[in-house]
Amino acid sequence: MSDLRELYQEVILDHNRKPRNFHALDGANRKAEGYNPLCGDHITVYAKVEDGVIRETAFEGSGCAISKASASMMTTSVAGKTEAEAERLFELFHRMVTRDGGKAEPPADLGKLAVFSGVCEFPARVKCASLAWHTLRAAMKGSAAPVSTE
Repeated sequence: MSDLRELYQEVILDHNRKPRNFHALDGANRKAEGYNPLCGDHITVYAKVEDGVIRETAFEGSGCAISKASASMMTTSVAGKTEAEAERLFELFHRMVTRDGGKAEPPADLGKLAVFSGVCEFPARVKCASLAWHTLRAAMKGSAAPVSTE
């Protein structure tokens, strides 16, 4: 597990320093805002969806390293997926970061997102890691109200 922790730290730092898809998305037809009042994370998620497939995603905002890294990895993970596949990734990711004490192995279906499996050991950080995912889910559903982790 220490190898996974080291990888987790490296990946989080890399995606925090150089977030992927960190920009407004021209032509986005889905958009939602999210806010984590606990640590002040604020994010806007954009998606371009065509024929039920997420062609492109991006995000803007500010927040802690975990929040920004999660948003960065989420945008790369859902691009090219159907809305149903993105929903399934959301469910797997959410189950992984909220599981009891981190006793189970992360699902293999999550690929690189498995680096967030250690978040479940820090309950205050679960909201940071899942904010972008909840915000994407709201964007897919066309929700106008900002997403809050509270």
